[in-house]
Amino acid sequence: MHQLKTVTEVDIKMQNILDKKLIFVTGKGGVGKTTVATGLAWLAQSLGKKTLICEVEPKGDVANSFECGSTPFSKREVTKQLEAMSMDTEASLREYLKLHLKLPVVGRIGPVAKAFEFVATAAPGVREILTVGKLCWEVKENHYDIVIVDASPTGHIVGQLAAPEAINELVKVGPIRSQTGWMLDILANPSKTGVVIVSTAEEMPVNETLDLSQRIYSETKVKLVGIVVNQVLPELFSHQEEELFEKLRIDPYFDKLKGVINGDPTPIFDAARLAVTLRRSRASHLERLRSEINKNVPLLYLPYRFNRSEGLKSVRTTATYLSDELGF
Repeated sequence: MHQLKTVTEVDIKMQNILDKKLIFVTGKGGVGKTTVATGLAWLAQSLGKKTLICEVEPKGDVANSFECGSTPFSKREVTKQLEAMSMDTEASLREYLKLHLKLPVVGRIGPVAKAFEFVATAAPGVREILTVGKLCWEVKENHYDIVIVDASPTGHIVGQLAAPEAINELVKVGPIRSQTGWMLDILANPSKTGVVIVSTAEEMPVNETLDLSQRIYSETKVKLVGIVVNQVLPELFSHQEEELFEKLRIDPYFDKLKGVINGDPTPIFDAARLAVTLRRSRASHLERLRSEINKNVPLLYLPYRFNRSEGLKSVRTTATYLSDELGF
C-alpha cells in the first residue's frame, strides 16, 4: 500500500496522528468510523501508550469490536494499556458538579437532571460541552497518553467541537467561562488535539469529507490531522489482461474455455469487468479527494477486505494496516 501515499514519510512523521493527546475520529455513517477508531486505539496501546477510547454515541460497536462486554461511563479495561468507555451526558454532568462545583451528588440527580434537560434544549452547546468537556478533562489531568474518540458522524461533530467557543462567547465571567477557557486551550492546541475523517472512495463520502474539512477549518479551532480512506479496491487486472479477457469472449477461445471449466465462463468475465469498473470509478473520486484537500493533510489508505472478519481479529488487522501507513 505504500505506493498510494501522497505525502512523504517526513510529512507524516511531523503530523503523526498518535503524537496527539486527543483525537476525534468522524465520518459519514457506514464508512468505517468505528473500525478506524478502534484500530488506532489498538495500535496506540501496542506502542506502549496508555490509551482511552470513548464511544460518543453508545451503540455497543466499540464493545463488540474489542469483545470486552459493555463499555460504561466509568470505563472498562480492555488490556493493561487500553480502557474503553461510552459517553453518558447525565453521568458527565454528575462528575462535573462533583469535581468543579464541589456539589455532593448521590444516585440520580433528579431535579438537576430535569433542569439540565430544559437548559440543554434551550441553549445550544450545553449538552455538547459535557461531552467534549469530559474528554478534555481526561487530557488536562493527564490520565492517559492519548484519548481516541469514536465521535459523532459528520452532521454533528462540528457542533460538538465548536461548543466550548460558542459558550465562551456567550458567558463572559464566572466558573463556566473559566471551564470553557481551558477546554479551548486543549482543543485549539495542534500539538494536542486533532480530527481524523474517515471516508471511502465514493461520491457522497468524498463530498461530505471535503465539506467537513472546510467546516472544521472555518467553524472550529481544531486541526484536521488526517483522512483515512477505507475500503480501497486493489488494481486486480492490468490493461493487457483486460484486453485478453475481451479476446477470450470471442470464438474459438470462448468455446475452448467453456470446455476447460465445464461451464459457462460469462459470469467470470462479467465479474472481472465489474471489478475493473468499480476500481476505476472509485479511483476518480479518490483523485478528486487528493486534488481538493489541503496538501498538508495526510491521506492514509485501508484496503478493501474481501474476507470479512469481525471483533478483535478485525481490530488487529486494521491496526496493522494503520501502522504501515503511519510508518511505524
